[in-house]
Amino acid sequence: MMAEVMRRSMLGLGFAAIITFIVLTVLMVQDVEVPVSIIWKNMLGSMIMGIYFGGASFIFDLEEWSPLKRTILHFFISIFVWIPLAMWIGWVPLKISSILIGIGTFILTYVVFWYVFYLYFKRIEEEMNHTVKR
Repeated sequence: MMAEVMRRSMLGLGFAAIITFIVLTVLMVQDVEVPVSIIWKNMLGSMIMGIYFGGASFIFDLEEWSPLKRTILHFFISIFVWIPLAMWIGWVPLKISSILIGIGTFILTYVVFWYVFYLYFKRIEEEMNHTVKR
């Protein structure tokens, strides 16, 4: 179990590295100069979020819990990891309006991802049922 959480965390770290590389490439192509301290802080934030989301995907493998319980737990842990990190790094300024917009954006993004995965797994379920009926 712990080995699987570590494997998924490393997978999340890999995705964070790819996204960071893409962002750095765009900055380089546009000839934008950014202090190393800002790059370091943002890269650390991406790595933490990548590790978290990779490892937290394990929540959805807990078969004894309902899908609703797993989703609610994952959502609340995710938002409580993301908010302080986003404020510390500067992704969300320390103003109440910015924090509310950040939370709203997080919720919207979470709902979109959830819905896309829902549609994906619903499609797989239908294909499996169709295969069994044959």
